[in-house]
Amino acid sequence: MIVKKILTEITLKNEATDSAYGIFDHMEEAIEAAWIAQKELVKYSLECRGKFIAAMRAAARKNIELFSKMAVEETGMGRYEHKVMKNTVAIEKTPGIEDLKPDAVSGDHGLTVFELSPYGVIGAITPTTNPTETVICNAIGMIAAGNAVVFAPHPRAKNTSRKAIEILNQAIIEAGGPANLITAIKEPTIESANIMMQHKKIKMLVATGGPDVVRTVLSSGKKAIGAGAGNPPAVVDETADIEKAAKDIIDGCSFDNNLPCVAEKEVIVVDSVADYLIFNMQKHNAYLLSDENLIKKLEKLVFNDKGHLNRDLVGKDADYILRKIGVDCDPSIRAIIVETDKNHDFVQEELMMPILPIVRVKDVNEAIELAVEVEHGYRHTAIIHSKNIDNLSKMAKEIQTTIFVKNGPSYAGIGVGGEGYSTFTIAGPTGEGLTTAKSFTRSRRCVLVDGFSIR
Repeated sequence: MIVKKILTEITLKNEATDSAYGIFDHMEEAIEAAWIAQKELVKYSLECRGKFIAAMRAAARKNIELFSKMAVEETGMGRYEHKVMKNTVAIEKTPGIEDLKPDAVSGDHGLTVFELSPYGVIGAITPTTNPTETVICNAIGMIAAGNAVVFAPHPRAKNTSRKAIEILNQAIIEAGGPANLITAIKEPTIESANIMMQHKKIKMLVATGGPDVVRTVLSSGKKAIGAGAGNPPAVVDETADIEKAAKDIIDGCSFDNNLPCVAEKEVIVVDSVADYLIFNMQKHNAYLLSDENLIKKLEKLVFNDKGHLNRDLVGKDADYILRKIGVDCDPSIRAIIVETDKNHDFVQEELMMPILPIVRVKDVNEAIELAVEVEHGYRHTAIIHSKNIDNLSKMAKEIQTTIFVKNGPSYAGIGVGGEGYSTFTIAGPTGEGLTTAKSFTRSRRCVLVDGFSIR
């Protein structure tokens, strides 16, 4: 097994190098090491930081396949080929030092410069859904900004995240940088994460995960960035290119088996084009579940007697889920589509599995109104397929999400097939949006009175 082999390699290497690659037994040790490393980092020039970032990208690039295989094997979630794409975009499209642009104002009373400075040591909580992607993009942005980072990986993805941390640290050291700019502990737990969040040397917290972890960091009393849950609706109106919309929606909702929080979680379609949309979805490897008995079986499978989500299905393949309810299908099936009403749990809850509910509405105004309702005010992501500029504008204004994708698959919003940079920490609850190096800095104002004004 890949994970067991890598775990042995990590253990042996850390014993030989005295945790030179950032993995420690205790959280206090990890924080102290990162604190010392950050003090060293700020002695280097910005150009040197850029070299460290370049080395991190190069090392991660060499290990994309390893990261992707480990993630699928350890977590049992998602698809290898899509994790390759996610790791690639994290490596190539996460901004580095180029994001740190100072500003200046001059006038009769001198010169004022606004600089972006580091917080110090950042504590970052990462999810099981993106165990290396989040580590890569956070580490690049945080170190570019002059910080060190202590990660608290999800326990179900600890070995995969640890391997990424070790490789990135080794790259920094080989590029001439300080050891332990990125640290973690061997066995992450809720208790160790709490120690991190409360530690006085942790000056900022960044949580990428569910609503509970976001609430925890927001109540910590520290500066916090929260990247929480989403329930992205995809609206399709009568003016859309229906054939393209069907392909885009299935591509987006099946991407990494619907693990990304940006992925389409429900479709709201104008009734006059609903049948044609569903027909075209089936052409793109979606399985239409229409038998009432099978739908009931699926409901009982996805939610237990207490109404809680069956976590064992999160990130699983569509054909795996179908077999659980007695449906034999080809492994090429990428998503399960099912018509429901707007109040169905499949619509209201973020499933994070390739099950896509479809709700019919009479017109685009009802579609937009319902999209706002089922997005639940998370302000995360929404999608619309339309050729009507008024409809595009109306939904953009009313839904107010951090990411709004028009006429494309949801993942275009994180830079996969769409323009712009990428991140795997999308801060809707705290308002930073798609985080970059700038998000992990303090703005400082340096004022020179009655000098250097040369107008």
